[in-house]
Amino acid sequence: MKQINGGVCAPKGFRAGGIWCGIKAASKKRDLALIYSEKPCAAAGIFTQNLVKAASVLVSQKHLSHGTLRAIIANSGNANACTGEAGMAAARKMAELAADLFAINLAEVAVASTGVIGVPLPIGAIENSIEALGNSLGADAAGSDAALEAIMTTDTRKKDGAVEIEINGKPVRIGAMVKGSGMIHINMATMLGFITTDAAISHELLDKALRRAAGHSFNRVTVDGDTSTNDTLIIMASGEAGNSPINTAGADYEIFAEALESLCVKLAKSMARDGEGATKLLAVTVTGAADEKSAEKLAMSAASSSLVKAAVFGADANWGRVLCAFGYSGVVFDPNAADVSFCSKAGRVKVCENGAGLQFSETEAKKILLDDEIEINASVGSGEGKATVWGCDLTYDYVKINGDYRS
Repeated sequence: MKQINGGVCAPKGFRAGGIWCGIKAASKKRDLALIYSEKPCAAAGIFTQNLVKAASVLVSQKHLSHGTLRAIIANSGNANACTGEAGMAAARKMAELAADLFAINLAEVAVASTGVIGVPLPIGAIENSIEALGNSLGADAAGSDAALEAIMTTDTRKKDGAVEIEINGKPVRIGAMVKGSGMIHINMATMLGFITTDAAISHELLDKALRRAAGHSFNRVTVDGDTSTNDTLIIMASGEAGNSPINTAGADYEIFAEALESLCVKLAKSMARDGEGATKLLAVTVTGAADEKSAEKLAMSAASSSLVKAAVFGADANWGRVLCAFGYSGVVFDPNAADVSFCSKAGRVKVCENGAGLQFSETEAKKILLDDEIEINASVGSGEGKATVWGCDLTYDYVKINGDYRS
């Protein structure tokens, strides 16, 4: 597997673009994105598990039930959530505008939105700009970059990537873009994520690979414990690579699924690193649990603890907060078998063994925790369960950003 350029336009058959249509009236930053496939694509999606779902989620879930897509239209600056029937009509209108632009079926268009909840979507701004949006499409990195910029909200950096693998002697590409730095927690943590591939693969196996990848990446990210109303992760496969179709879960499927997971893990970590106000990436790895799910729950409990996150921000080796978070995770383990270490590029310090504190250098621990990428490694027994969860520190700036988000 090799890293390549081009984002969602790296795979064959895809174009993308983005423009400013006026939803972000004050900033005039791009706020309307489009990804388009020249041919019908096998498609799959995963959406928020929040009971309060944005109109775009409801429309896209319905359209994806057919397993085929040609386009994704997305806006930022307005979540179109909690907006009643008018919001549903606006989401359907977005799909209709994109469908009419390419003379394709309405059900072949997915819709996504992100931004402020509870504010009516100015659908007229989108309608007036749909031709300009179509004209912005390009089959290169610039087109992908424009689409990515158009879905960003409080993100401070781009989150995209592309890889190339070989299946049946044919080069197969996977490209992706995600946005998200706040309102990020499990049960989908992506906010918005769009993945393209030119692999020939069945809808069923595409869905299976996506769920596997998300389970080991985006659903192991936490920034603030809030699961969004709009979380949307969609993958489209054009089949343009020319590989023998992947219709069974054999060796070819594994090559594809592993590459997809690797790309998703990279992007999930980039979301955690760009958490609102964050200064540090936090990785919590738990080993020795009864099974993988138990290890994941323990790691997530620590990574999402406000006290652990605040200690990481302050470079305070307060390992007791880690064990405390394990204790209320709902996972049964032996606290007297727990070991905890803090690690970074600056070194490693073991601070707890068999559930009790060790003598360690506070100066050395401080040096390790001042790094911008911190690992908390914990063993809780002799089981085979292992999992890593990614998060970030909790800073003053998180409150500043969210204290006046609407303004």
